[in-house]
Amino acid sequence: MAFSSTFSHNSLSCFSSSFPQTPRPSPFRFTSIRAVKSAEPDKEKLAKSNTQQDSSNAQPPTTAPKYPKKPVYSMKKGQIVRVDKEKYLNSINYLSVGHPPYYKGLDYIYEDRGEVLDLRIFETGEYALIAWVGIPTAPAWLPTDMLIKSDKLNYERM
Repeated sequence: MAFSSTFSHNSLSCFSSSFPQTPRPSPFRFTSIRAVKSAEPDKEKLAKSNTQQDSSNAQPPTTAPKYPKKPVYSMKKGQIVRVDKEKYLNSINYLSVGHPPYYKGLDYIYEDRGEVLDLRIFETGEYALIAWVGIPTAPAWLPTDMLIKSDKLNYERM
């Protein structure tokens, strides 16, 4: 069984008569653009004539393209570090967290060792992304001047 419907002009007349038919401006207006030749001399032709004249006494370029220098970091990725307690407690990083004085919940960053995951130089200095092994916390960006380098881990990993 197939469904078919037809609309006659009369059945649509109720819709068209209720709304006024005013011509509306088309949202797709095309502006005409035409190319105009420039009054300036052709730069390509001038460049070709200059290179032909200079080719007799031209020398090959000896300077290599300059690349930005790689930053020199004070630490390496994978370095084992711990946080200096005095420097951290007197830093803006500790004040921004909003912990009360002598908060015991952060003692793991002074006692346990963390691993440097990433190093970056920001506008305020060199920072390291530190993750503490065996501690279920998120890594933290800390300035490298408050980190103490360590040779090896002094505790057993679980």
